[in-house]
Amino acid sequence: MISQLPEIPPDLRAFMAEIGPQWVPSVHIKQMIERFSAVLKYSPKDGVTVRRDCPYGDHSRQMVDVYLPNDGQTQRAAVLYVHGGAFTDGNRNRSDEMFGNVLTYFARHGIVGINVGYRLAGDAPYPGGTEDIAAAVKWARDHAGEIGVDPTRIFLMGHSAGATHAGSYAYDKRLQPAGGPGIAGLIVISGRMRAETSPENPRAEKVVAYYGTSDAAKLNDLSPVSHVDSSSVPTFVAWAEYENPLIDVHCAELVFKLSAAKKRTPPVVWLRGHNHSSIVAHINTAEDTLGHAIRQFIENPR
Repeated sequence: MISQLPEIPPDLRAFMAEIGPQWVPSVHIKQMIERFSAVLKYSPKDGVTVRRDCPYGDHSRQMVDVYLPNDGQTQRAAVLYVHGGAFTDGNRNRSDEMFGNVLTYFARHGIVGINVGYRLAGDAPYPGGTEDIAAAVKWARDHAGEIGVDPTRIFLMGHSAGATHAGSYAYDKRLQPAGGPGIAGLIVISGRMRAETSPENPRAEKVVAYYGTSDAAKLNDLSPVSHVDSSSVPTFVAWAEYENPLIDVHCAELVFKLSAAKKRTPPVVWLRGHNHSSIVAHINTAEDTLGHAIRQFIENPR
């Protein structure tokens, strides 16, 4: 089933290295989307059926796309992927190829992929994003039989601000249904796990736009990382060598908090040579370090 996968071209790797730590979100995200979309159009999509625009709520953004393996098996694991966008931007399909590449990858490896759209800060300030994640998880559980999913093997995966929403749902009991989050694990990719407005944060105004405050004590209470404890769901954490400022620090803090609470370190991947966008944009290419590690976590979450 696994066909030839495209390599990341040497000139694109050289461009990523040239950008390196001089990551400017307003410039480089667009460049990464364009250049990786050109690579991903050659990625195989065989063996996958996509059901698009399945509503889980009344808002136009409250929809999911479901990526189904074609072999007819049931009781599969599922991954709900939550895109980033600094709380105020983004879409579950950032281009014709992104972020569908992530869900295509999982489906081609026998895992149902669910690409989650959600309302942005302008329509749904805190905790609106997390409320949408809760509704999407409920949708997946309610439709598990229809889409061939084992409801005890549903994983939540978020990138950037999407990881913030996913983390708030996974860790903050105030934002969960009475029976708990109903997920088997959380996959954090380059997540903004601490809400803060320090001068080093180029997205500080976006944080205020979503949370409605710049008060440090209030933001600390609303941060996903503040609610990690010994009962937190199994978590996988990954970040890139070249991140948006402070994202790597937030992820490292999450690893520390999980390690202290659970008395063991969570699975961690630090992806050399990649940046805040390429860490998800490269999935379903020939480079499989991150994807393989995530699949191992899904097989044996801890």
